Amino acid sequence: MVRADFDRSLEDLQDELLQLGLLVETAILKSMEALESGNTGLANEVIREDDVIDQKRFALEERCVDLIATQQPLAIDLRTLLSVLHIAVELERVGDYAEGIGKICLIIADGQAAPTPDGIKRMAELGVGMLRGSLKSLAGRDVDLANRVWGEDDEVDALYADVCREIFEKMSREPQSIQVATHLLWVAHDLERIADRSTNIAERVIFLVTGEIAPPFEPA
Repeated sequence: MVRADFDRSLEDLQDELLQLGLLVETAILKSMEALESGNTGLANEVIREDDVIDQKRFALEERCVDLIATQQPLAIDLRTLLSVLHIAVELERVGDYAEGIGKICLIIADGQAAPTPDGIKRMAELGVGMLRGSLKSLAGRDVDLANRVWGEDDEVDALYADVCREIFEKMSREPQSIQVATHLLWVAHDLERIADRSTNIAERVIFLVTGEIAPPFEPA
């Protein structure tokens, strides 16, 4: 494979990775809409479409492994392929969390809107924003943006703690709410993990650009 063809293959891989990211983002948004509106049809759609996300992840992995085996890339090219492999896994896991929220919707909604705490809604907004930011940092090789994604994870963690406290307090006041509240704790957990996975993607962007895996550094 000549250099121009190899470069084109790397560009195609990144494009496909970003398309996978868009599918995952859409899955999060749909799952939260299903939860908040009690739309079980939409929840089932998220669950079905997770198979597409899985298939795209495995296809990306196969292409990366093939290029590593046949082209024996070095330096930045190898970092690019390793980063694609890593990020594809992170995105597939985020898709699993969205699927999990969809399944929770089926359990608790029963055609009715779930009593979703404002903190959970805010966690979802921040998580989606972090995912978008991490993928944008990948597309632009933007380490400063990747670092900002790192910083936003603290806010999600704080919200998660607040949401858990709020739900536990409600459970103690209203024992009849325990079953639904327990499932909402799982939603909050899934959203917290989405933020963590987005942070992992940002970390991988830093590795791709700098060759180092380290805590975020102050932008120049």
